[in-house]
Amino acid sequence: MSPTIVLPHLGAFTADDGLVPLPACSDGLHRVGENGVVSIAATGDGKVEFIGFREHTLAYVKSSLGYPAYYPVHPVTPERPVQAVLMDLDGTSVHSEAFWVWIIERTTATLLGHPRFELEEADLPHVMGHSVSEHLSYCLAKYCPDRSLEEARACYFEHARRELQAILAGDGRKEMMKPAPGLKDFLLALKARGLKIALVTSGLYEKAYPEIKAAFDQLGLGAPETFYDAIITAGYPLRAGEVGTLGELTPKPHPWLYAEACRVGLGIPFAWRQQVVGLDDSSAGVCSIRLAGFVTVGMAGGNIRAAGAQALCHAFCHDFEEVLALITD
Repeated sequence: MSPTIVLPHLGAFTADDGLVPLPACSDGLHRVGENGVVSIAATGDGKVEFIGFREHTLAYVKSSLGYPAYYPVHPVTPERPVQAVLMDLDGTSVHSEAFWVWIIERTTATLLGHPRFELEEADLPHVMGHSVSEHLSYCLAKYCPDRSLEEARACYFEHARRELQAILAGDGRKEMMKPAPGLKDFLLALKARGLKIALVTSGLYEKAYPEIKAAFDQLGLGAPETFYDAIITAGYPLRAGEVGTLGELTPKPHPWLYAEACRVGLGIPFAWRQQVVGLDDSSAGVCSIRLAGFVTVGMAGGNIRAAGAQALCHAFCHDFEEVLALITD
């Protein structure tokens, strides 16, 4: 029988729940049995480690770019009535992961000089749900370690800009930007109940907006920026001769995008966080929602289970009908 992992404010789990017990934090600062630490566990993909003390838990979010961070894990008990729903974009609202994996694949192919290059099945958890730089860093390490992240980013944005401009023009691979089944009915049902709705993505604006615009055009919902009460993206990329915005070092699984959408975008105080529900289909996303202190609902179809992050979810739903019943019943 698997040993029980106790993490205050998260719960008690076994390894069967997806979390992996560790003897020490990977940065060497915490070890089980020392300085009040009673347990340490990581998500199955190793992106986030949880350090449990007797009455509180810390989350250690790792970073391939060299800027990890610690966050407190806040207690969250769902409360009614629900005031707001925070929704992920890729995979949750719009099924576009195939498009972005394709862009990563084309970028890697260009860097390698092999037009027929294809990613392997084992690569998919590492090129979904995180930031552009995280995705590219993984591919560089595995396939082309002689190329720099700066080169990879420049190549990626060249491919992405060309393809996104084609989509906004009504051409290109717009068929790869598919609204999630039931999205329109779900959004309208939330509106009818007076709930606030925010869209939250680790994607850069120039990536995210064509996606949701293409989906809304298909659904006949008008302009996304007027439909949603707030839209938070990872901002604008830093390029030579241009001004970028913060986003590459603070994406999911860090809490900041979801926290900003709720506190700044919707104006909901932290004290009311237990009446806010976040929906995401990625391990990075549910970590982000949970660390921001909101009720966390995992959506099927992403990498939550594969990445060992389902233990962080208050609920796990297969479609929007389940989510709506969860929120309104």
